[in-house]
Amino acid sequence: MDLFRLLGGGARFDKKRFKDDIKIIDPSAVDVDEQQVTQQEEDNNVDQQKALLNEIDFFKTTHTIVGGKKKASDSKKNKSKKEQAANGDNHEQLDEEDEEVEEIFQNQEEVQEFRKQNRIRIYGDDVPNPIRKFVNLSTPYYNIRPYIRRNLKENGFDEPTPIQMQSIPIIMKDRDLMACAPTGSGKTLAYLLPIIHDLNGPEKVGYRALVVAPTRELAQQIFREIKRISAGKKFKICMLTKATAATQAQDPKLRQKFDILISTPLRLVHAIQNEEMELDRVQHLVLDEADKLLELGFLEQMDEIFAACTNPNIQKSLFSATIPSGVETLAKTVMKDPIRIVIGAKNAATETIKQELLFVGSEDGKLVAIRQLVQKGLKPPVLIFVQSIERAKELFHELIYDGINVEVIHSERTKAQRDNIIDQFRAGRIWVLISTELMARGLDFKGVNLVINYDFPQTVQSYIHRIGRTGRAGRTGEAVTYFTKEDGPYLKSIVNVMRESGCEVPEWMLTMKKPSQNMRNQLRKSPIERKRINTISSYDKRKIAHKRDIIETSKRRKMEKQTVAKKSDEQSSA
Repeated sequence: MDLFRLLGGGARFDKKRFKDDIKIIDPSAVDVDEQQVTQQEEDNNVDQQKALLNEIDFFKTTHTIVGGKKKASDSKKNKSKKEQAANGDNHEQLDEEDEEVEEIFQNQEEVQEFRKQNRIRIYGDDVPNPIRKFVNLSTPYYNIRPYIRRNLKENGFDEPTPIQMQSIPIIMKDRDLMACAPTGSGKTLAYLLPIIHDLNGPEKVGYRALVVAPTRELAQQIFREIKRISAGKKFKICMLTKATAATQAQDPKLRQKFDILISTPLRLVHAIQNEEMELDRVQHLVLDEADKLLELGFLEQMDEIFAACTNPNIQKSLFSATIPSGVETLAKTVMKDPIRIVIGAKNAATETIKQELLFVGSEDGKLVAIRQLVQKGLKPPVLIFVQSIERAKELFHELIYDGINVEVIHSERTKAQRDNIIDQFRAGRIWVLISTELMARGLDFKGVNLVINYDFPQTVQSYIHRIGRTGRAGRTGEAVTYFTKEDGPYLKSIVNVMRESGCEVPEWMLTMKKPSQNMRNQLRKSPIERKRINTISSYDKRKIAHKRDIIETSKRRKMEKQTVAKKSDEQSSA
């Protein structure tokens, strides 16, 4: 009856109305003051509500409603300090807990409208609803760990991005996921948050989560993000290198001490083949930059990794800024009923990037364009992409000669050199960084103002990833792509990306002929052969030529003297 009364049912006896009858039945009864009656009628007082709901709150997750506002139940308030410290709750009540949780969606029409506003497209069955704010994760439906909420606040993650709004609920509900979202849109947090929540805390059972990235630099960046979001829990995170793999091979017990593994494909395959790594307990497998990892160059390695992850309940997630249809079809063969998310237009760049195509005529015109840009006033930091290591070196020497604060990064540089260059670039001590495709994927340089495609990109995907190093996390950025007569036939592919991203494109470019599939395949396999980048000015050429002539003349005279001396010796001996 108390429960029915709390819910608003049951009958109430109006003592004020029937006070005369009460006196007849019980003469000793006194008049009840009107204010007292009102107070008695409010039987659903705070203490009664707490006591009653605590009786039926078997899992201690509900909230009592007091005075029209939500408050945590007593069982939660009365946690011991030891328990609070273990769960990361002992931080001050998260701003008297994040005001009021925003209302949940009332119906599917509201959900569809919300997705439309945030340009979220969904493909799949039984898709969980998105979240509006990170606060929504604190509801009993998700019950996010308090230390994760605290880490989000401390690291400035105030509002979820569209990819986070939809991906986090899907992964938290153990669904396989393929997610395609623009560069710089927060994909890393979109998969790390639900994984850290699910793992809850360290356990000495072996690797329970695996993140695979195509480059070592991206793997290191993911490692740093995990450290930030899991602060307060002593997760053991392994960034797989030659040294860590060798150490675990010598002492297999060390493998059980780690919870999360981050690695590049080749390094991980070597460890699996040498029995240095066991992945049978992996619950979460994430492919970051999945389209690159499922290309022919990595495909055999990924097959071995999939085969090593034998947990029948494993959940797989694929994230990238570009997922071509071929890769999508391949991914479905290793996933269980995956949900697919596309944020914005497929194969488009973020709208915060101002994109420009610049005709330079010939290879020499590129150097002229760069020097004009420097004369106008270059606003660092700037990233320049070229198609090969040789061209990166050549351009580096050219810009060094011009007195620009520049560095170059490519696969021939040592790990220590690459790490140092990236740190220096992030710190602003390097103004211009020349790179091959190595840097085009995933790396987050929040302050990059300009990306220059010195050499025309070989694929649409390469273009999107290159220019995605700027305009990240809602910031604005610029991207300039140089093209010559040889690049003309492939121009329409980039024009389409620009149009999809909301950039203004000249009318004559829109009417250009689209390159055939054979042409695109040929460009993907091998870049256009280009004239060598001149690293010295015409004055220096003359100087060097003159010096070369002097050296050659000196050598010739020396040889002549030796010949004369030899003949004289022969004559004297004769």
